[in-house]
Amino acid sequence: KLATLQLSKNFIEQPAFELQHIYRALEVIAKEMDSIQASLYANSLKYSKRNTRVLYYDCTNYFFEIEQEDGLKQYGMCKAHRPNPIVQMGLFMDGDGIPLAFNINKGNTNEQVTMKPLEKQILSDFNLSQFIVCTDAGLASEDNRKFNSLAKRAFITTQSIKKLKSYLKEWALAPTGWISNVDGKVYDISKLDEEKHSKTVFHKERWIKENDFEQRLIVTFSLKYRDYQRKIRNSQVERAQKIIQSKSVKLNKCNPNDFKRFISQTHCTKEGEVAKHTICGIDKALIAKEEVFDGFYGVCTNLEDDASSIIGINHRRWEIEECFRIMKSEFKARPVYLSRDDRIKAHFTTCFLSLVLFRFLEKKLQEKYTSHEIIDGLRAMDFLEVKGSGYVPTYTRTDFTDDLHDASGFRTDYQIITSKQIKNILKQTKS
Repeated sequence: KLATLQLSKNFIEQPAFELQHIYRALEVIAKEMDSIQASLYANSLKYSKRNTRVLYYDCTNYFFEIEQEDGLKQYGMCKAHRPNPIVQMGLFMDGDGIPLAFNINKGNTNEQVTMKPLEKQILSDFNLSQFIVCTDAGLASEDNRKFNSLAKRAFITTQSIKKLKSYLKEWALAPTGWISNVDGKVYDISKLDEEKHSKTVFHKERWIKENDFEQRLIVTFSLKYRDYQRKIRNSQVERAQKIIQSKSVKLNKCNPNDFKRFISQTHCTKEGEVAKHTICGIDKALIAKEEVFDGFYGVCTNLEDDASSIIGINHRRWEIEECFRIMKSEFKARPVYLSRDDRIKAHFTTCFLSLVLFRFLEKKLQEKYTSHEIIDGLRAMDFLEVKGSGYVPTYTRTDFTDDLHDASGFRTDYQIITSKQIKNILKQTKS
């Protein structure tokens, strides 16, 4: 907040507030957090249509540079693997990649229970009732799926092939019965032409019923995805081999995706004695076990739409991950240098507002530029004030600045901009 105030001193239009006013405003923002989100959505409809047919939901967390738990700040599963208290953010995004609503929960909250409360808020405050909720497997509890099988709602969620029941796993991995998304013909994926079908996606589907709940299981396979997974695994095996040779890192306590899972350990000792020597090697059996699932991807839904359409909707989940990445990297939303719960909520409300504005700007620029190019480009647009005359742009004119001016409806790249012109531009931005 101090840095924000200091940065504002460089703006052409000078702020009329002090640091104390920023902190006092945080309390008001926190109290009105829900109404701010609802009003933001309502106002955005005047500016542009919102694609609320599909809503994407995901969770992430943000760490604090402290060691003591308190209020929202609790120890939990930090996605950055840091040993600090965290808070959790749940975020809904619309079908065009623009954030819709968010909530902040304690860092030790189970992700699966965070979706329904925020979804109920959207149903009541946003006047939405008919939509498809798309999530990853971590948020796909049976309770959440049943909730989105009511009224006019539906769900699409990823399904781990490894965690399917044995008969379903056998069906999913069987080489026969795969339909091509190119020609609609049925193929045996064990007999594919590696070159001809390198970019083809195949699928098979069936309805399953468990605990009196019926849903549709769609499994896809592609040679491109298979090769990608194998490339990642081979890289991890190479790292594991280097670790074995160097003996410089402890080999225990690895997570399921850690490259050290491929390192097997054999303890050499006499019976009944403490092991003093360990022989390390590559676990080839584990590699072979994982290779069985290469190229396969599962989705569950209660929709009866075309499988290709459902797969396409699920494919866009990467955009919500990008929203989190922008907030964490470009917006520097972490670490959070606040202690009170209300101010923490206000902090993330301002981050959310910034993200919505950024996404609309990104769409207006027709998604021609990366988030890094847009933000760096905006920060570089400085001016030199000439007393009594106006302002001289000191930035370099580029394709980005031209597109930005075209999208905004005014220009700031003249040789000199008079004070009157600047006032008119500022007035135009507020209308």
